[in-house]
Amino acid sequence: MLERVLAEGLLMPGAAVVAMLSGGRDSVCVLDLAARAAGPGEVTALHVNYGLRDDSGEDERHCAELCQSLGVELAVERPSRPEGPGNLQAWARDARYAAAATIAERRDATIVTGHTADDQVETILYRLASSPGRRALLGMRPRDGRLARPLLGFTRDETTAYCKQRGLVWRDDASNAEPVYARNRVRHGLLSELEKIHPAAAQNVLRTAALLRDEAEVLDALVDAEVDGSGGTDRGTIALERLAQLPPALRRLVLQRLADGAAGRPVPGAARFADQVAGLRRTGTAMLDLGSGVRAVVERGILRAER
Repeated sequence: MLERVLAEGLLMPGAAVVAMLSGGRDSVCVLDLAARAAGPGEVTALHVNYGLRDDSGEDERHCAELCQSLGVELAVERPSRPEGPGNLQAWARDARYAAAATIAERRDATIVTGHTADDQVETILYRLASSPGRRALLGMRPRDGRLARPLLGFTRDETTAYCKQRGLVWRDDASNAEPVYARNRVRHGLLSELEKIHPAAAQNVLRTAALLRDEAEVLDALVDAEVDGSGGTDRGTIALERLAQLPPALRRLVLQRLADGAAGRPVPGAARFADQVAGLRRTGTAMLDLGSGVRAVVERGILRAER
């Protein structure tokens, strides 16, 4: 496993790493790989103790003992849960990634997570059901800015075997089996049903996603050509007349790119406004809300997106 990870360049000798460490098998696996690949002194493990379970303290102690045995630094965050209703999993995810980003920026480090091929399948199926658009089918990328996912090519069975071979102990989170969470229902319900239809269902989802990511590079190049400023407009803009001339699919992709660029993150559903934006007046100033705090703005026939 170490040889494959090194060959892919997601972990490198001597490169600073921030490893997300929950204490589960996959995070324990990626932490050990990071320490072996980069060197223990280059690795900082981040454990976020949300205090949501009775055994949260035991998870933290386990992570501390593991890091001591591996010779890596451990950083612990204990965020306070916000008052009132809200998506608990989304809050927890935002809290840990924000903490990881702070450490990574200070150390100019790569953030690594323990996402596996199994997580990839579950993510694709969940997004396919909950958020329309091609992004749902592309899944997680092995590298996304500072973030790297060295285990995406490995299954949970393989990370389990690795931990056993290395004598690494992990803790199981009982909440991963609770059906109240949609991702758990995908894992324990939907996937098992799909495998009854075809035993290679999970592998077929992964192959399809890999093919679509390759094809997405071609589409992204077409979008780049439209918004790179070579047509006489500033980079990140496009003439409204040109947008209207594009094939509908490319028109949607261009608008989505502009919206995502303005927000600094994906803007779900912005592409569906492509035809409306193309129909805005080309004289004076016109605007259209694209959602998520982003709007399309046309000034003197030139389209851009802004917060």
